[in-house]
Amino acid sequence: MIKLYSFPGTVSLAVHIALEEAGAAYELVKVDFMTNAQRSPEFLAINPKSRVPALATERGVLTEAPALLTYVAQTFPEANLAPLDDPFAMAQVQAFNTYLCSWVHPAAAHRHRGYRWADDPAAIADMRRKAPEVFADGMAVIEAEYLRGPWVMGEAYSICDPYLFTVAGWLPRDGIDMARFPRIAEHFARMGERPAVRKVLAQLAV
Repeated sequence: MIKLYSFPGTVSLAVHIALEEAGAAYELVKVDFMTNAQRSPEFLAINPKSRVPALATERGVLTEAPALLTYVAQTFPEANLAPLDDPFAMAQVQAFNTYLCSWVHPAAAHRHRGYRWADDPAAIADMRRKAPEVFADGMAVIEAEYLRGPWVMGEAYSICDPYLFTVAGWLPRDGIDMARFPRIAEHFARMGERPAVRKVLAQLAV
């Protein structure tokens, strides 16, 4: 059985939702960041990056959210979570998810984990001040250019949607009013109505 290593509030939520949408059989394993379990020898043997999500499959462990989302879509093609038979459309899916991974997520992370990039307390404080602005700028690009319909890719739900839902959920945490992004806010609310999302959020609330 697939094992998803996860912690609430992280991007692992996107993969968790995708697994539910796919109807996959999986085990959820909580990696308790509050006790630094991600740095334990046991978890480092699973993912030396000390990050979640990590997905243990029968062929080995996979990491990085875009890769895991693609793996779920390809492993469960009957769930129609990606345009697998259209190379151009699939590349668009990958481009969107890579943008979240490479730019929007790190922009948000600078507010909470400035110590990864600097030692000077003043520099860390400046990152904490600046990061929400950069995060919001990245979301503004999505608001203006990359929501094609009710779902990110248009009429068809895809692995882009749980990823955007996860990242958009960080906006209030960082003091950014989601009302600044009405299309993203509508998408977030629409996602919240999906049975798979409700099930996952209920699991995490326990």
